Amino acid sequence: MITDSSTDSGSSSPRQSPSESLSEVGTPATERSTLFSHSFSNLVYHQQQYIAVVGGLGYIGSHTCFELLKAGENIIIIDNLSNAFRSVYNRLQVLLTRYYEGRMEEAPVMRFYEADYRDETTMRQILSDYSKPTRLFATTDDDSVMTSAIKGVIHFAAYKSVSESIKDPLKYYANNVAGMIEFCSILKSYNIKTFIFSSSATVYGSLANSGVPLKEEYCTHQTETFVDHDGTVRTVDGGCTGLTNPYGRTKWMCEAILSDLAFADPEWTIIALRYFNPVGCDESGLLGEDPRGVPTNLMPVVLNVLAGSIPVLNIFGTDYPTPDGTAVRDFIHVTDLARGHIAALAAAFNDRIPKGFRTYNLGSGTGNSVLDVVGAVEGVASATIPVQIVDRRDGDVGICVAMPRRAESELDWRTEKSLETSCRDIYNFLEKSKDVPVAIG
Repeated sequence: MITDSSTDSGSSSPRQSPSESLSEVGTPATERSTLFSHSFSNLVYHQQQYIAVVGGLGYIGSHTCFELLKAGENIIIIDNLSNAFRSVYNRLQVLLTRYYEGRMEEAPVMRFYEADYRDETTMRQILSDYSKPTRLFATTDDDSVMTSAIKGVIHFAAYKSVSESIKDPLKYYANNVAGMIEFCSILKSYNIKTFIFSSSATVYGSLANSGVPLKEEYCTHQTETFVDHDGTVRTVDGGCTGLTNPYGRTKWMCEAILSDLAFADPEWTIIALRYFNPVGCDESGLLGEDPRGVPTNLMPVVLNVLAGSIPVLNIFGTDYPTPDGTAVRDFIHVTDLARGHIAALAAAFNDRIPKGFRTYNLGSGTGNSVLDVVGAVEGVASATIPVQIVDRRDGDVGICVAMPRRAESELDWRTEKSLETSCRDIYNFLEKSKDVPVAIG
């Protein structure tokens, strides 16, 4: 089933999908992107251009959607709500209205389809509404290609729990790997070939414990030559080292598949963004990390401890080779991370990077320990977080810090927000979620 909600312009009657009527909510729309110069023509259903965001109501997806909207981009959100809530879409509508209120430019279009990206029939139904065949030659219909109003896709629809992937690897391989393969095949048939892939620092595996910031060349899918930290020129072959869990293997497999796809078909532009550790939330307090089920990431667990729904924060290991013995991670504010996707799309559409496959680290380049995070949250909340020390988790590494230089130089992107800002924003989200006055010193 497709459920479509829209924030759109115009006074026409609601569109009809083959299965049901689809609602249209009146809000001004933009006719052209204010950020990208890429253009389309000869479109049947929609003259506007769109970015499709699959898994767009999740934690990172929703923040990226808001940044796209602020950049003037029309967006199509596709999410099956397996790890997100429909209320997030309502919050995005509120934020969109607030942001464009009183501005000269019109607000962009936002549409939502409740659908699973692995459902081929449904995905083709959605994409067909934004596409039409275009004849290349005046001979036969076989000479036509699809032209789509969807100029790019951001893929957030993977499962992401390390611990769950160890317990149920087939679930992860089916959704993350097999699902992405079929999805790319569908996109190819509609001639949609700009693809931003949500990857992860887990592709570096045990190399993360090397003690130096991780360069993209430490995990490649084709032969690359680069200058290492010590000034040595090195040549590496495609491969990986010491992947520690099925989740990380699915991300590496997907990257390898996408690299092969771009090598086979040079019309593709595929950017894999290797996330480090997203924290924080939008400063409005209306978007945050609120997964269905039991949270496994550090920050939502800390919030649940602050809220009293979890009695204590488990710290998994204090015997790592780090200053305080707890694991060190590169924490990046989720808004900075979301803006990394905007920068990647801008670089692709404005031809600042070549077509093909390219990886980028999205991190701050600075490491903080688990205890650093606990201390920062305690400082913002003026509260003590009860902790207990437990054994290390399977699949974890001790240190994981980015070298973000490639993203800085090629995407013109860098982090702006600190760990303290991340903690302040996420505490603001907690307070607003409780519907009590925010008390932050």
